[in-house]
Amino acid sequence: MRRSLLTAAALAATLTLAACGDGGALAETPSPTPSPSETSAAGINAPPTPEDITALDAVTVEGELGATPTLTFDTPFAVSTAVARVDVAGTGEALEAGQILKLHFVFVDGATGEPLQSTYDVGIPQSFQLGDPSMPNAMNAVLADQKVGVRFLLAVPGAPAEDGTTGASTIFAFEVIEARPGHAVGTAVEPPAGLPQVTVADDHSPSVTVPGDATEPTELVAQTLIEGEGDPLEAGDIVLMHYTGWLWDGTQFDSSWGGTPFLTAIGTGQVIQGWDQGLVGKTVGSQVLLVIPAELGYGEQGSGGRVPPNATLIFVVDILDSAGTL
Repeated sequence: MRRSLLTAAALAATLTLAACGDGGALAETPSPTPSPSETSAAGINAPPTPEDITALDAVTVEGELGATPTLTFDTPFAVSTAVARVDVAGTGEALEAGQILKLHFVFVDGATGEPLQSTYDVGIPQSFQLGDPSMPNAMNAVLADQKVGVRFLLAVPGAPAEDGTTGASTIFAFEVIEARPGHAVGTAVEPPAGLPQVTVADDHSPSVTVPGDATEPTELVAQTLIEGEGDPLEAGDIVLMHYTGWLWDGTQFDSSWGGTPFLTAIGTGQVIQGWDQGLVGKTVGSQVLLVIPAELGYGEQGSGGRVPPNATLIFVVDILDSAGTL
């Protein structure tokens, strides 16, 4: 398996955050972009205490960049909230909020000092969007004013157990190896007349206008608006995307913009058929307009009270990254 997304189950569970949801707008019931619970967010995003900062400062890191580092510290290691610090400053391009960052990391059990997983060992970097609100504030804050190549430490507390105890804290060592735009980038493609018209705001989020004389299509439309230079998507690929969805009358019913990018497998039945059929073959970096007839969307049943029965759907999708095929 070739996977490169930070929302891998082990990391999301360790951070006690739902960095990717259970389907977002494209599951059977549309829902807003997923976010961590108020309780876990408040706990992991509380300001670090002097003891938390001292504990992380005491961790020593050995090893060259580009390889799994060795973390040494007194056990048991514990922090009360997420805390981070830079270990080695980067020398590449400056990082900017909204970029998709590819990282290598190792994370270590604070109770035993034993490594739990390393992406370096398998050559599989992970990705996340800088500024993603579902990630710990400390992780986003430590990367402010940093550059590609930075190596940083992040310590997170253990999750509370049902018996009132708290699990072991965990220490991550991350290395940023690449930064790419957090929106579609490529060659503009002029769409044919009669389709919904797409405009993009300064923050790259889309809006649509349906011409008054436009006719609802009876077949799937998958029109590339920006053609990216990345690899074409294949069935089974794990794909990271931003999207917004509207009904044919222009009513918006869901969007990932302003929150966590949507992560899903494409071409495997994990999303509505219009997405599976319309996005396979499109390239990473592309922006795609999908106009989906009801039978390839939510059909006669509709969904979630926001998509009525037999509704034609409009989506604009920015393909940010692909992790390859499961």
